[in-house]
Amino acid sequence: MQTLNVGIIGTGNIAPAYIKGCAPFDVINITACADILADRAQAFAAEHGLVAYSVVDLLARDDIDIVVNLTLPATHAEVSLQIIEAGKHAYCEKPLAINRADGESVIRAAKAAGLRMGCAPDTFLGGGGQTARKAIDDGLIGQPIAATATWLSHGHESWHPNAGFYYLEGGGPMLDMGPYYVTALINLMGPVARVSGAARMTFAERIATSEALMGQRLPVEVNTHVAGTLEFESGAIATVIMSFDVWGHNLPLIEIHGSEGSLSVPDPNRFDGAVSLVKGGTRDWVDFPLTHSTNIGRGAGVADMATAIQSGRPHRASGDLALHALDIMLALEESSELGRHIEIKSTVEQPLALPAGLADDALDM
Repeated sequence: MQTLNVGIIGTGNIAPAYIKGCAPFDVINITACADILADRAQAFAAEHGLVAYSVVDLLARDDIDIVVNLTLPATHAEVSLQIIEAGKHAYCEKPLAINRADGESVIRAAKAAGLRMGCAPDTFLGGGGQTARKAIDDGLIGQPIAATATWLSHGHESWHPNAGFYYLEGGGPMLDMGPYYVTALINLMGPVARVSGAARMTFAERIATSEALMGQRLPVEVNTHVAGTLEFESGAIATVIMSFDVWGHNLPLIEIHGSEGSLSVPDPNRFDGAVSLVKGGTRDWVDFPLTHSTNIGRGAGVADMATAIQSGRPHRASGDLALHALDIMLALEESSELGRHIEIKSTVEQPLALPAGLADDALDM
C-alpha cells in the first residue's frame, strides 16, 4: 500500500500527540507543518524533523496528500475548506465546526471534490472502545436499552496554557469534551433521533491558575454545564452530562445497560482502559478481556482514512460521523433554550467495527 504524505496546520498543544500517534503507521508520513505563528511552526518543525511552510505554501505542495487541521475550534471549518479547495484530503481536530451550517458546508465541499473529510475523535478505535463494541455486537448484554455518559471537572484554566478559548464561542464542555462521549455512544449504539437538554452558564468569568496565565480573568460566553437525554434510532436512551462546574464526582464515565447485562466502558478520551461486564442475575462486575490493541494514539483516524482512500471502504472517524455528533451536541443546548425536544435531522451509519487481533500498526483494508 502506498504511503501518503501528511501536512499539519496548527502546531499548538495537541500537535505533538499527532506526531507520536501517526508514527507507527506505514500508510502515512508527516512531512510538513504550518502555523499562523511562523516562529512556532519553525520550532515545531525543527523538533520533529519536518519542513515548516506558510499555510498557503503548504497547501500548494503537490507532494502532500492529506492535511490535518489542528487550529482552534472557531477556525476549523474555514481551514478545512481551504484544505479541500487546495485538492487535499482533510482531517480535522474536533469539533468539525462550531455550527451546523459550517459543518455541512465542509462535508458538501469534500463530497463535491471527491475528497475524504475525516475528524477527531478517533479514540473510539482504541482497545477499550472496540472491545466494548465487540461485546455489544456479540450480544453479551442483549439489546442496549440505556446508557450514561458523564464528564465533569472545574474547567481547564488550572492547567491549560491557552485556556481562554474554552470559554468563548465554540468552547464549553459540550463542544470540547462532548465529542469523545457522543462519538463513543454512536460507535456503540448507532445514530441518535431526538434529544432534550438543560444548560447553564454558572460563572461570568474564570480566574486562571495555570503557570502561563496565572491570575488572568477569562470571560465566559458559553454554557458551562449541560445535561440531557439522547434517544437513539434503536430506541435506547442515554443520559449525558458535560460540565466545567464540578469540583469532584464518583459518577461512571460510560455505562451501557442492556436487556441481559451491563457494560462499563473506559474513558473515551483514551485508547486504553478496562471493560467490565455484569450479567443479568449476578451482582459482580467482571473485567472483560480486551480484544483490540490499546497501543495506538491520536492519528489512528488519519491512518484509517489513508487506508480507506486506497481501498475504497468508508473511513471510520469520518466527517459524516463528526457532523452527526455536532448536530446532537448543539441540539442539547438548543433544547434548553427552546424548552422542547429537538429532532435530529442528520444521521450516519454506525462506524465499521475494527476486526479483532490486528497488529498495533495495522488497519484492515
